[in-house]
Amino acid sequence: MAELTPRERVMKVFRKEPVDTMPFFSGYGMVVMPAIKKLGFQFPKVHTDVNMMVQSSIESSRMFGFDSVVVPYDMTAESQALGNEISLYEDSMDILYPTIPNKVWKGLEEVEIPDNILELGRIPMILEAIALAKKEAPERAIGAWQLGPFTMAGQLLELDIMLKGIFKQKKLVEAALDKISDMIIKIGQAQQAAGADFITLREMGTGTDLISPRTWKTMIMPRVKRILAAWESPKVLHICGATNMIIEMMNECGADALSVDIKNCLAESREKIGNDKLLFGNFDVFALPCKEETTVEEAIAGIKTNIDGGVDAVWPGCDLWPDVKEDNLRAIVKTAREYGRKPSPAVGRLD
Repeated sequence: MAELTPRERVMKVFRKEPVDTMPFFSGYGMVVMPAIKKLGFQFPKVHTDVNMMVQSSIESSRMFGFDSVVVPYDMTAESQALGNEISLYEDSMDILYPTIPNKVWKGLEEVEIPDNILELGRIPMILEAIALAKKEAPERAIGAWQLGPFTMAGQLLELDIMLKGIFKQKKLVEAALDKISDMIIKIGQAQQAAGADFITLREMGTGTDLISPRTWKTMIMPRVKRILAAWESPKVLHICGATNMIIEMMNECGADALSVDIKNCLAESREKIGNDKLLFGNFDVFALPCKEETTVEEAIAGIKTNIDGGVDAVWPGCDLWPDVKEDNLRAIVKTAREYGRKPSPAVGRLD
């Protein structure tokens, strides 16, 4: 049996066709410091320089054997494009992602998306990065992503405005979410046109530890469905936090695969959605590859537990923390390959 290329493996999984072994990939950031250091880059620079972004993503993937290359890494590009200043921490030696210290919009009624959003800020650079990654790493699956509307709103307005608005200004919240959803559709379509092989909708801040299942059904779900319907397949829906109570609703939103984090009980989710749905997750992105006390053996055991939980791809529960222990991460990927040779619930194996 010939070994599949990483891209072939990922795309076959999305089609639920038999593969040689379980893929190890992600729909969000997987850049790691060993790759950045090898290239001689500084962490703050990889967010604003297209070549550094592309090279660091590809080198991270090739160095450790990931099946995907994913850009961008930070969550502030759309907010910056809409007029917010971002802090890049260029003088810091620590791993600090860009943040938004102050937000221009102070109220829900101020939300307005310009028609030329694709031309603003770093968005053109990110589209260029996707196209370049596609050209430079044709053997890898190229992933792109967008935050979901509620999570994106938290990058544009203070989160407490959204959370309070659900109860006190429902119509204004819904109007803002609709405008933001239109932007997400537009940027996601542009990412796909630029060459993304798959796209992930990250409605991270809507787990049931923050939002009730009832609110999720009435306010979040209709907009998630509309966004996913506007994008081409393959497409993934990811939600952080507690998701077992909404996993069945997530399954009705039109994504090809569902992605969950460490707070999700995989066995319970698999039972609820059945064996025909692609389920990705959900290893701990700090404890297994980064935590000083975690041994290689413990990292291996964690991935075996992950696979035994019923996933169809070993996929991090959130962005991979860059400061990885190389031995742990290599063991994690190797375990996914070797222990993942048995069929998963939704995907068979090649003979």
